[in-house]
Amino acid sequence: MTRTPTLCQINGTFAAEALGIDLARPLDTEPLAWIEQAFAAHPVLVFPEQDLGPGELAAFGRCFGKPKLHSLVDYRHAEYPEVSWLTNVDKAGNIDWFGVKRATDWHTDSPYEDEPPRLAILHAKEVPSSKGGTIFADMRAAYDALSDEMKRRLAGMVGLHGRHDGPAGVRLYEGDPEQRIDRAYPEKARPAVVTHPVSGRRILFVNPLHTHGFQAMPRDEAWTLIDQLADHSTQDRFTYYHQWRVGDMLMWDEMATMHRGAGDYRPDERRVLLRTVVYPS
Repeated sequence: MTRTPTLCQINGTFAAEALGIDLARPLDTEPLAWIEQAFAAHPVLVFPEQDLGPGELAAFGRCFGKPKLHSLVDYRHAEYPEVSWLTNVDKAGNIDWFGVKRATDWHTDSPYEDEPPRLAILHAKEVPSSKGGTIFADMRAAYDALSDEMKRRLAGMVGLHGRHDGPAGVRLYEGDPEQRIDRAYPEKARPAVVTHPVSGRRILFVNPLHTHGFQAMPRDEAWTLIDQLADHSTQDRFTYYHQWRVGDMLMWDEMATMHRGAGDYRPDERRVLLRTVVYPS
């Protein structure tokens, strides 16, 4: 790696590669400020050719806020519980079928928490021979492209968020055994349109996996609107498909984007990533 950081936008999308930084080494003020500036402009940052263990990943996450324990207890790292596994391999080495389909519909992480996360970080350790990517949607651009009528409709609306009881969550997980979680998560109410604290841009903050309704709206009407907004937000012009390479470290803005696992790879091929989610300090 070079010593001078370089930012390269990826194919004209909202994502960018950050080159010339070794994230396994402690970072001082200057490179951290460079990352923050790049992240403000590009809500998906890719750091290729990295090699971090779980402790180093947790330390990097703490540079940007406070990592929290993941709600899915069985996927927490045994030694570093603020780091978790995103994997299709169970503890016996067999296919983890929940891991295969986990998070393969559009969402932002944990909007049902008391305070939503600031960002998340994934680090690829093993990847399939082809496909197996993660797709991101730019919810800033999605909001900008809404009709004036829809913007007026959403102004002042309040979305209701649960763990996975939105229309996409029900379709994805209905009939599955319940996963072991650390505690109950009551419904959280959040504005359907939010303003980013750094960029000042308006953002559509509705996702079909966790958003299960709107205040003062019947469920059927709400689910229709949620699906309509998801279809709008995930048009190709708003999305970036990241094809994982071993060593990729990817950091994304939880407010400005939605994401999902593409779910397009052979489940008998190993897909193992380390993950940490960072909350405002």
